[in-house]
Amino acid sequence: MNDSGPRRTRVKDALLFAALASPVVYGALLPPAQGGAAWWAAAAGVAALGGAVAASRTRPLLSLVIVLALVPLQGNFAFGVPVMAYLTGRRTAHARPVLWAFTAVFVAGSVLNIARGIDVTSWFPLTLYLVLLGVLPWLVGRYWRQYQELVDAGWERAEQLEREQRIVAERERLRERARIAQDMHDSLGHELALIAVRAGALQVAPGLPERHRGQAAELRASAADATEHLREIIGVLREETGHDTTGRAAEPPGGAPIRPARESITDLVERARTSGIPVCLTGDAEPPAGAAPMVVLAAHRVVQEALTNAAKHAPGAAVTVRLARSDGGNGAGKRPGATMVTVTNEPPPAGPPLLPSGGRGLTGLAERVRLAGGTLSTGPTADGGFQVEAELPDVPAAAPVAGAGHETAWRLDHGRRRLRRGLITAIAVPAGLVAVLSAIILGYYAYATLNSVLPPEEYEALRVGQPRTQVEEVLPATELIDSDANRVRFAPPPPGAHCEFYRADGNLLGLGTVYRLCFAGDRLAGKDAVRVTSDPAPSPSATP
Repeated sequence: MNDSGPRRTRVKDALLFAALASPVVYGALLPPAQGGAAWWAAAAGVAALGGAVAASRTRPLLSLVIVLALVPLQGNFAFGVPVMAYLTGRRTAHARPVLWAFTAVFVAGSVLNIARGIDVTSWFPLTLYLVLLGVLPWLVGRYWRQYQELVDAGWERAEQLEREQRIVAERERLRERARIAQDMHDSLGHELALIAVRAGALQVAPGLPERHRGQAAELRASAADATEHLREIIGVLREETGHDTTGRAAEPPGGAPIRPARESITDLVERARTSGIPVCLTGDAEPPAGAAPMVVLAAHRVVQEALTNAAKHAPGAAVTVRLARSDGGNGAGKRPGATMVTVTNEPPPAGPPLLPSGGRGLTGLAERVRLAGGTLSTGPTADGGFQVEAELPDVPAAAPVAGAGHETAWRLDHGRRRLRRGLITAIAVPAGLVAVLSAIILGYYAYATLNSVLPPEEYEALRVGQPRTQVEEVLPATELIDSDANRVRFAPPPPGAHCEFYRADGNLLGLGTVYRLCFAGDRLAGKDAVRVTSDPAPSPSATP
């Protein structure tokens, strides 16, 4: 049994764990004063990291959440965040659970920092690291996943096209069987019908000896039997043709049906007349000279099939063949530039039809006319006869082709568009998040700065020992941001005093003079002013 695949997977996971655990182990070896953590905490974190790596192939989102939760334990766990985020993008099909996880981490971190009383300007910038180390790698991994899916879909589609080519080859073989059957029906059926008509005419010819009359009847019956056997053979040959992929009856292409060479519609009508069918031709003798060969062939087929049906099902009935041009305004047809072929037979004069109907001739004829771009209508006439009418354009319209190539092109184009959207998202979303977070930080900084200004004249008017209620009347709405206050080194405050810090101006680009007001109980216990300059050790000044 070959287990090289699982073994290779285990080796890759082990190497990944070693790479991610190395910074954590190094950090654990440092003294606590230099950022090291307790050895037991680091050991537990490394064990959890190993579990996250082991579960990253089956539950990548859980692994990402575990690594994110380990970051507060030791900062070096942050090296695993972009790796796990990237693997989550590669191995997760749906984006919504991951987005909810990032949102939950952001909300939980915000609530925790607010509960701990940490200034927003100290922890809110950490959300940028969540975007850069978490969201951005996840989007890159998701983009790469979509790219691989597109490539795999392309190869899968190529294999499918190869299979379809083999199916098409097999279908062409079956369609050739159907073409042979169609040719046999069109040509041999027509000739057998004419033989039956000739034999019937011979049977009733005056002066024919009774012995010859019996032979003519036998010949007529043999033609009928041959036609029936032909219909059965055609049924066997066409049994496997079924329907094509569009649901239509499979049309036998590849070559015209067999007919006498260079036979025109006039020749066809004359041959039928000499065989005993009372048929007359009116109107145009042939389709126009500019008509497509497919249209000429379809017109011949309409007349041939209609004469065959008349000879079979209405022997002795008069048949009229009419060809006319349609100009769209004379009522002869439905559209201009078309040839109207109409074959009408009167009711059969001698009872029911002689030959059974197979129901295939008109179906094949309708499909032949449709392929020529025309329409076919058939049905009984008011006097009990039957009419076949075809409308054939001079130039057949291109038949629509529904092939796999169109679907393949659409799928590949859809995949490329989705891939481009994924790439744009991988760049635009982190950039947009960074821009939004930066705007929030800058907006809060501007608000806090402009609302923490204590005018110098108000500061000078304050006196040590003054009640806190009087002092608060002139104080601004907010205090100086903690990060700015920590940059200023004041003298030690009075024992037991609580100090507040304010700015002397609203300069957003730097600190000028910073005021410190210290309260003991409900009295002002001290006030200090420090001028912040480029000097690394600014000089404090105290006001008694």
